[in-house]
Amino acid sequence: MISRSLARALLASVALAASIVLAGCDTDQVSLATNAKANQPVPPKLLAAMVEKDMDLQSPMLVRLFKQEAELEVWKQTRSGRFALLKTYPICRWSGDLGPKVREGDRQAPEGFYSINPGQMNPQSAYYLSFNTGYPNAFDKALGRSGSQLMVHGDCSSRGCYAMTDEQIAEIYSLGRESFFGGQKAFQLQAYPFKMTPVNMAKHRNNPNMAFWKMIKEGYDHFEVTRQEPKVDFCEKKYVFDAAKAPDAKRDLVFDASAKCPAYVIPEDVASAVREKQAKDEAEYAKLVSRGTPVARMNTGIDGGMNKIFAAKIPEGSTGLSEGAEGNTLQMLAMSKAPGTIPGHVNPPKPNLDGAAATAPQEEPVVAVAAPAASTRVAAAAPAEKSQEKSQEKSQGGFFSNLGRKMGIGSADTTATSPPPQATASVAPATTTSPPTAASRLKAAVTRFVPGRDTSKDAPKPAVAVAKPAEPAKPDTRLAATRPALKPSVSDGAGEATQIMGAAPVVQSNSFDSRFGAVK
Repeated sequence: MISRSLARALLASVALAASIVLAGCDTDQVSLATNAKANQPVPPKLLAAMVEKDMDLQSPMLVRLFKQEAELEVWKQTRSGRFALLKTYPICRWSGDLGPKVREGDRQAPEGFYSINPGQMNPQSAYYLSFNTGYPNAFDKALGRSGSQLMVHGDCSSRGCYAMTDEQIAEIYSLGRESFFGGQKAFQLQAYPFKMTPVNMAKHRNNPNMAFWKMIKEGYDHFEVTRQEPKVDFCEKKYVFDAAKAPDAKRDLVFDASAKCPAYVIPEDVASAVREKQAKDEAEYAKLVSRGTPVARMNTGIDGGMNKIFAAKIPEGSTGLSEGAEGNTLQMLAMSKAPGTIPGHVNPPKPNLDGAAATAPQEEPVVAVAAPAASTRVAAAAPAEKSQEKSQEKSQGGFFSNLGRKMGIGSADTTATSPPPQATASVAPATTTSPPTAASRLKAAVTRFVPGRDTSKDAPKPAVAVAKPAEPAKPDTRLAATRPALKPSVSDGAGEATQIMGAAPVVQSNSFDSRFGAVK
C-alpha cells in the first residue's frame, strides 16, 4: 500500500513539473517544479501515522512552538474536523529570552499568533528551506514593535528565529506544501514561551511578561478545549479569539488593532468550555503558589535554548533556557541518534556559571495575585500581514508567492529568507589564571554538566595560560547552491520514538489544475 502511494506521489511530482512547463509558466515556477528540496515527498512513516490517526495528507495543519520545552508540534485536521497531534519535533536552536520580540536586533524569537500563507514559503532559502513567521502582526505593529526576517528554518543556527535541522524542516515544509495543495489558504503558527500549564504559570508568576502571556493563553485555552484553529482578531492593542457577531447586530464586525473593539460575542459552547478550563487552571495555580512553588530565575544572561537531544550531541553542550536534564540523562541521550544533521558551526547556549556556583535560588515572597478577568475573549484571523522584510538573497518564494497572489493573499514583498550567519569555527576556550571566585564557578559548572565526575582530581595546580590552538574555520557551505540537494527524512531515522507502521493515503495527481483547483 505504501509503495503504491509513493509511486503515485512520484507520478504527481512529474505531472506537476510537466504541467507547469506545458502551461508556459515563468522561470520561478519552473524552478520550483524542479527544486528537489521543496518537492521531497512526505516520508512513509508520517503517511502511516496519518492513516492511523484518520488524517488526510492534504488536510489543514497547525503549528505550535514552545521555547522552554524547545519543541515544535505539527497538528493535522482529522476527518472528524478536529485537530490532532501528528508529530513533535525537538527544536535545535532558538535565540533570545522567554518573552515576545520587541525590536529589530534584540535577538528575540517572536511569541504570539501568526498566519503562514504560500507566499511565505521559501524553497530557495540560504538555510536549506524556511518559512516566514509573518512577524510583526497587527498586534505587534500597534505596539510599535519592529523586526524582520523571523523564520522557521534549517541549519540549526538562530538569530531571532526557530532553527531546526535540515531534515526536520524538509518534513515540516512538505506537510505545509501538501496542506496548501489541499486548499488551506494559510496555516496558523502559535508561538509560546512554554506550555501554558498552571505549573509553568506559577513558576513564572513574577515575570514582567506575565500580562502578555495570560492574554495569549486565551488562544491556547480555546485550542485546547475545541481542537479547532482559533479565529484571531486584534483591537485595543490586544488579541481577541473566536469573536462572532451578536445575534442582533446589523453590521459585520470590523477589527482594528489600535481602535476600540466592536461589540462581539463568543459562541456559548466555546465560552463555557474555556471558562471551565480556566477555573481548574486558576485553582491549581493558587495551590502551587500557596505551597511556595519556586519562582523561575530571571536575567540569566543566556542566549536562547536548545532541546536536550541536541545538547547531548555537542561537546560542553547546554540546553540554555530550555528545560535541561538531570542525572545522566544527557549522557544517555548522547548515545541515541539525533533527529537530523547538526552542522559543525552550531553555537549552543552557554551555561550560566554564576547561577551554577550560586547557592539555592532565593524564592521571591509569595504575594496575593489578582484573579484574571471573569471572561477573556478572543477572535478571527486577520488577513495575512504584508511582510516588512527586505530579502537578502534571490528568493521570493517563486511559485508559492505567485500562488498566494492568485489566491488574494500575501504579496510580492513577502519573503521567507534570512541572511546566513557567518560560519564560525569551534574554538576551545583558553585556560587562564582565574580568581578564586571564577574558579569556583567553573568547578560548579563542570560538576553540574558532567554528572558523576571524580572531583578528587581537581587539586589546585600551577595556573599556566595556555591557549589551545583554534581549529581552522570551516568554509561556509550553507548556501542552497552548494549544499546537498536532499537530506534523509528524520521520520526514517532509527532514533525516532514515534514510528508507526501502516498504509499511506492515496494522493490524487491528475494534473496541476486538479491539485490546485480548490485554492483558485
